[in-house]
Amino acid sequence: MHTEEGKLPRSRLANERLHAVIPGGAHTYAKGDDQYPEDLAPVISRGRGAHVWDVDGNRYIEYGSGLRSVSLGHAHPRVTEAVRRELDRGSNFVRPSILEAEAAERFLATVPTAEMVKFAKNGSDATTAAVRLARAVTGRPRVAICADHPFFSVDDWFIGTTPLSAGVPAATTELTVAFPYGDLAATEELLTRYPDEVACLVLEPAGHTEPPPGYLAGLRRLADRYGCVLVFDEMITGFRWSEAGAQGLYGVVPDLSTFGKALGNGFAVSALAGRRELMERGGLRHSGDRVFLLSTTHGAETHALAAAMAVQRVYVEEGATARLHALGERLAAGVRDAAAGAGVGDHVVVRGRASNLVFATLDENGQPSQPYRTLFLRQLLAGGVLAPSFVVSSALDDAAIERTVDVVGRACAVYRKALDAADPTPWLGGRPVRPVFRRRA
Repeated sequence: MHTEEGKLPRSRLANERLHAVIPGGAHTYAKGDDQYPEDLAPVISRGRGAHVWDVDGNRYIEYGSGLRSVSLGHAHPRVTEAVRRELDRGSNFVRPSILEAEAAERFLATVPTAEMVKFAKNGSDATTAAVRLARAVTGRPRVAICADHPFFSVDDWFIGTTPLSAGVPAATTELTVAFPYGDLAATEELLTRYPDEVACLVLEPAGHTEPPPGYLAGLRRLADRYGCVLVFDEMITGFRWSEAGAQGLYGVVPDLSTFGKALGNGFAVSALAGRRELMERGGLRHSGDRVFLLSTTHGAETHALAAAMAVQRVYVEEGATARLHALGERLAAGVRDAAAGAGVGDHVVVRGRASNLVFATLDENGQPSQPYRTLFLRQLLAGGVLAPSFVVSSALDDAAIERTVDVVGRACAVYRKALDAADPTPWLGGRPVRPVFRRRA
């Protein structure tokens, strides 16, 4: 496959159509064509398993599917069949469907550290609901977020802290403070700097590195000592770390946690889960002030909840998490060997848990480089590998991984030439890719 030839003419035209009617040309900034080499941003027509096809007819082995949401592969038969069964039964009613009880019971059986759950359509809504609930139950205004994790919500309390802060009042941003991952002393210093002001600690329980020994348990103790709510954002770690998320793997129970992405295998469903005492504040069976927790017209669409239940069954019955780890370990070993063989083992670097691999592209000085990332992505695309990350799906097989490693090896040979020239420009084919969070377009 040689996707570079002709520079994807139909995809290029499709990207123009997208920009004409959709701000940014995509509904998620991380899917924008600025994230790909110039004229090499494929527009997808369909997907099956671990492969996708673009509108030009090119087939790719795909990684990071649906921004990590399609962890079982596209059109997984057990998931699509569960959805298909619900479509003729109606999707949304004026009263709750019995499926809502079934889906909640299934979720709480899968994530037994939680006592109640409420579903929504996207992770931002669930995480913002956690923040609102924490502020309500503590009576405190400030939100403390982990500074080392890239994204929590599209809402003002978080987006105001990023370079894309246009439209967010400074007074809102000032209420969000940050703490470093893995540093309990710095977190305690933050809590003492703002005594009785911090409503919650919000973080991904794990990221590209494992939590330091005792760290999550230490955060639990700090939250208890200073009277704030501990919130785990399990959008990525949920299911990829274990069926019960990172909290299930590491044995530390947060007060609230949020799930999404892998929960629906591409169908729109997210969840806010947590302790009954807190969650019930958004309900009808308590005597305190009510919290407008989550109230979404489409939050309980039956087909999405059916997808979530099917996903959980597949994970538990088929050992999907273990398969993700095994596939990721195989891929990481192959990529590292290919990079080392081409003499770029210190420049093309695979990081992260095996089920959630990313790669870094470093320049001749060992610094992260968008131009070198562009070169690398361009070579992968030319070989039929669509990989903004190396996050695996369970639909991959040995042949796909072997093919990927072969393409990576050829890409690393070009990478070596660029390093020797101390200039990747001749291999870029246009402007370099850009970071999502930047102030100017």
